[in-house]
Amino acid sequence: MPIAIVSIPVTDLDRARSFYVDTLGLTLLRDDPMGPDMRWIQLQPKDGGATIALVTWFEHLKPGGQQGLMLGIDNVDAEHARLTGLGLTLAAVAEEPWGRYFMLTDPDGNGLILSQLTDPDEVKTR
Repeated sequence: MPIAIVSIPVTDLDRARSFYVDTLGLTLLRDDPMGPDMRWIQLQPKDGGATIALVTWFEHLKPGGQQGLMLGIDNVDAEHARLTGLGLTLAAVAEEPWGRYFMLTDPDGNGLILSQLTDPDEVKTR
């Protein structure tokens, strides 16, 4: 069964939506009312895949508590330069056998990894 939605706990839905859509470039799928004083904000990477829901309603899921969510990108160096140019503080680009990546946090401290993954078949031939 595929992963459908990953919940990202945030404090301010508008600020988080702006970061994920305007800064990271995710596509807004939905921003709909959900019960009193709540909204369903669902985002997806431009190339598809699992989606993200920005949430404020899970009592045990605290803002900043999501760590290690990895988003795949095509060019780690270009994305690092673009986000640095927007004023974000980023970790340096690092390399592992599975790919090149850098880490950053969203406005609530949730930890993200932006990675350019290595083809597993390419690793086997090294």
